[in-house]
Amino acid sequence: MIKGRVIKSTGSWYTVLTSEGKIFNCRIKGNIRLKELRTTNPVTVGDIVHTTPEPNSSNAVIEEIEERKNYIIRKSINLSKKYHILASNVDHVYIMATVNNPRTPYGFIDRMMVTAEAYHIPATLLINKIDTWNAKDLKLATEMTAIYTDVGYRVIPISATSSSAVAQLKEVLKNKVNLIIGHSGTGKSTLINSLNTKLFIKTAETSEAHLQGKHTTTFAEMHPIDENTFIIDTPGIREFGLIDMNKYEIGDYFPEIRDRKNQCKFNNCLHVNEPGCMVKLALNENKIPFTRYRSYVSMLEGETEADYDI
Repeated sequence: MIKGRVIKSTGSWYTVLTSEGKIFNCRIKGNIRLKELRTTNPVTVGDIVHTTPEPNSSNAVIEEIEERKNYIIRKSINLSKKYHILASNVDHVYIMATVNNPRTPYGFIDRMMVTAEAYHIPATLLINKIDTWNAKDLKLATEMTAIYTDVGYRVIPISATSSSAVAQLKEVLKNKVNLIIGHSGTGKSTLINSLNTKLFIKTAETSEAHLQGKHTTTFAEMHPIDENTFIIDTPGIREFGLIDMNKYEIGDYFPEIRDRKNQCKFNNCLHVNEPGCMVKLALNENKIPFTRYRSYVSMLEGETEADYDI
């Protein structure tokens, strides 16, 4: 068998890149599908797989998937009892946000960050389209930056069309498998095209009628930036549904809550109505951003991202 990494998934066929640089178009062996009944995709971009090539062909069959070191996962919006793996074996997650045209809700950002925390993947927030900001946009971006830097995340304002900004980001991405995720229209594909000018990923303007992006990336795909640097592009996501989490563990994925929970009066404090809660005290003293706390409560209550936007 030949070992390789899945670099593209179309749902039924998978593109696998071997360490020797060969490309195989692969199907999966039937029993692999049966192993993960709750997933909509038993094989995902980033997977390390073992394949058997077909004679005199560029096609192959995926026989085995190596154990994943991590993955980013969400609920399947149309199939509530199943989940969808966006990518696996990721070194860093970059959440692409915009403050206008379209506006990225805090709920979306926080759900992505919680999922990255749950699988121990570092996350960075990219605020794109700084070249289009007016005074109001600058104020919103400043507020967004303060919220996430205050709780320990790196925030990078960027213009996907600025060569100097792109060059600086390219250094940050170096020697890693990076996942970029965001709503449609935030400029993910434009940024990737700028990072590797040999790529020609289709892009589209934001819909003026609804201020929502048009889907341009249809399937997840891993693109090379240089020899040891890769970026995984995913279809634009309008909602990010969390997989089932125990309500007592959700706070562990908010650094500002995790750092204070052991100071609460009760060791099973949910930080909602309990007396002696240090998290609520920090919130009242403006030491925890209200938007972050609102996201935490919405996750406790099982709301979807579409239920609110701050």
